[in-house]
Amino acid sequence: EALVHLVIKMKELMPTRRKDTRKSKLALSLIFGAISLFSERAQCFTIAPSLSSIRLLSHERKHSVDYLYSSQKGRRSANNSKRGQGLENGPFDVENESFEQTQLNIQNANAEGKQVPVNLSSDATDQNHSHAHAHQHHKQNSMSKLLSHIIPPDDQKQKLVSSTQEWKKLEKHAEYIEQTHLRDLLQDEARSEELFAEHDGLYLDYSRQRVTLDTMDLLFDLADKQHLKERITAMVTGEKINWTEDRAVLHTALRAERNSDQNEEERIIVDGEDVMDEVWDVLDQIKYFTDAVRSGEIRGFTGKRLRNIISVGIGGSYLGPEFLHECLKTEPEGINKSLGYTLRFLSNVDPVDVERACADLDPEETLIVIVSKTFTTAETMLNARTTRQWLWDFMGDDKEVVRKHMVAASSISSAERVKEFGIDTEKYFFRFWDWVGGRYSVCSAVGCLPISLLYGFDLFEKFLLGARSVDEHFINAPLRQNIPVLMGLLGVWNMSFLGYNARATIPYAEALLKLPAHIQQLDMESNGKKATKHGILIDYPVGEVDFGEPGTNGQHSFFQLLHMGQTVPCEFIGFLQSQHDLCIDGESLSSHDELMANFFAQPDALANGKTADEVRAEGVDEDLIIHRTFEGNRPSLSLLAPLLTAYSCGQLLALYEHRTAVQGFIWDINSFDQWGVELGKKLACDVKDHLLDARTSGSKIKASNPATSRILNYYVENSKQAIGEELWDSNPLTSVTRKTHYDRDFFPPVGHDLKGADGKLT
Repeated sequence: EALVHLVIKMKELMPTRRKDTRKSKLALSLIFGAISLFSERAQCFTIAPSLSSIRLLSHERKHSVDYLYSSQKGRRSANNSKRGQGLENGPFDVENESFEQTQLNIQNANAEGKQVPVNLSSDATDQNHSHAHAHQHHKQNSMSKLLSHIIPPDDQKQKLVSSTQEWKKLEKHAEYIEQTHLRDLLQDEARSEELFAEHDGLYLDYSRQRVTLDTMDLLFDLADKQHLKERITAMVTGEKINWTEDRAVLHTALRAERNSDQNEEERIIVDGEDVMDEVWDVLDQIKYFTDAVRSGEIRGFTGKRLRNIISVGIGGSYLGPEFLHECLKTEPEGINKSLGYTLRFLSNVDPVDVERACADLDPEETLIVIVSKTFTTAETMLNARTTRQWLWDFMGDDKEVVRKHMVAASSISSAERVKEFGIDTEKYFFRFWDWVGGRYSVCSAVGCLPISLLYGFDLFEKFLLGARSVDEHFINAPLRQNIPVLMGLLGVWNMSFLGYNARATIPYAEALLKLPAHIQQLDMESNGKKATKHGILIDYPVGEVDFGEPGTNGQHSFFQLLHMGQTVPCEFIGFLQSQHDLCIDGESLSSHDELMANFFAQPDALANGKTADEVRAEGVDEDLIIHRTFEGNRPSLSLLAPLLTAYSCGQLLALYEHRTAVQGFIWDINSFDQWGVELGKKLACDVKDHLLDARTSGSKIKASNPATSRILNYYVENSKQAIGEELWDSNPLTSVTRKTHYDRDFFPPVGHDLKGADGKLT
């Protein structure tokens, strides 16, 4: 059965000319090579008319195959006189027929539309088979394992979503869609009136996707087949759907309502703990702490108020909070509430990032927030130790310096490591839980702590309310009006059926400049997988490459490719009102209208394109027409919200979290683990050991392969000269202490052009 699949896969290797035997030789070598590794008693298959392009090699070319397969024992035949008479005990030996007779029989059968069974074993070879049985059995098992990954056994294939009738109908339907053009589909008024959805101010228009109403029906059939509604319920009620780590997935609980007598039946219990009680205990702790810091009740080691916050984390501990920070710092309420405070993020282990984060800050007024779920992340912990040394360099190596200037957001299981670091775990340890993945943790202490320190807890709570609004919509809305479900199903359609392996997020709001980076991690770390929950390798494409840039900057960056290069589905995000609109004297439109004109124009340009006749009508030279035509038919969707606020930020966050989960549910993969990041971490530890040995002993590095050894030795030999030999012979103060607020020749003015509370601390 596996051989039949192999033969089908080899059809593309078949020659188109009768004399082209090189491809035939390659195809047959692979096929018969595989046969030789199968059970010697079952080497029989059929050459069907549909595969008539498979031709046995010509007489004079057959000797090269004979050389490879002259016996079941794998030995080269030493008897040259046997060549030209059929392979001895080999795959061409069909009950001792001659090679020419076998070829003639196959050709005659194909001409008559019949099938010829080709028996690849004979009674005459039984004795030889028995001698080679042990060796053959080993080879058979090896090949079976290999083929099980290429061609899953039937019982496993039946567990793949791609084997369902719903999936196959969509594959067939995709062939029809390939014959359509968005230019025509957009003229269908009934279709356009159906392909949109609304919720709580969010407006999704997906009429510029390459879908018809039938497409959506088929996608909803697939969602039903995959029990999408039930999987959503399982996630939000605390079932352990992260099967590789045996964990629940409850980021929705981070923004759910506080427990009350009225919602007693909705309590979520995980491992015997009431989740909502735990969540609100931490939120209340953060509210008290951040209010006390902002009011001056909690101060630093020297008695100064804590006005600067450095959040130290990487990946999900940084990308989501930074996206939210960028949104709020130009939001009117955020401007006023952050006056007098500074928030910076330190993520990269590159020492330049440390310099940028710490430079010009007064350590006596700085609070360091260490964000690490395990409190072992290598980059984060090195930066944590660096900032701790920075504080000690200024205020002395007193343990109270750390206890008053450093706090931690980490999982409960990391409490001992936090304490060993020197942080006060009684007051300044803000926990989150194993059922919160890093990239889904913005609503936990990971985001709540730094954002509330800068903007106040009340503004962060509005962010939670926006996320809760979309959570309730995701859980309760019918699938056909469910915005994250629609976006997820369209993602599956574009990736798995239309073959678009990338996706662009284009927010037409400068304050969302960090949203594409957050979505990139959220989606690619979640759905960049290769196996299903049954442990079977998938045979369908999953996991888009996500990227993006705010419009209109992106238009002058990569839109050339979007319009004329490979097709990349786009997601445009816009707002009815601007955080800060402008209308300059003499301009007919406001700056926001100018921005939104591009927001509305780009999806139509991608969909409709520009025909050669349209270009020709503009008087363009005939030689240039091909360079100025646009094929169009490039899908996109448009998402509108009223205004970019803390509330709408929460909506956007939850929307994209749930879209990612929907795609994972349909694809049958685990969107909540990230084993792919572990291998690089392990190898980095090995490299660090090599570097330490080379730095201290001066010995040459011998890594796992010569290429790695060569480049590591080049780095060690040349890097000392680049930064100064003395660095390895001394232990100076942390270098960032040489660039602090004390070294400035002037101070910036108190006021600024944002005009919040007259630019003064109230």
